Amino acid sequence: MNLRKALVLIPILAWTAVIAVGGDAGKPVSVKGYVVDSACAFTKGLKKPLSAECARACGRAGSPLVILADNGTIYWPIADATPASGQNEKLMPFAGQRVAASGKVYERGGSAAIVIENIAADTAQK
Repeated sequence: MNLRKALVLIPILAWTAVIAVGGDAGKPVSVKGYVVDSACAFTKGLKKPLSAECARACGRAGSPLVILADNGTIYWPIADATPASGQNEKLMPFAGQRVAASGKVYERGGSAAIVIENIAADTAQK
């Protein structure tokens, strides 16, 4: 094998090994909070949504919906498949409402993301 092929193959094999070994498996979590627009969650300092219609309008416009937990943590819903897909479709029925969600949480650099396994309206409203 010539040097040029080796220089191309080595990074590919290294990346394949990293993917095969896998990253963090995530930690099981149960979260209660509101489904809100991500921009409002950061810029407005909300503890709950302004209105369900506002959250739906922002979600329909493409703004990522997040779960604003009771403790103030903002959970970014993510897909566990590659290529990844947006999660707004899963959250739209709950936009502006309290939910109870469970799944696996991944944390990195102060951010929290959740792969949602189950989500439902929180009947024990806070």
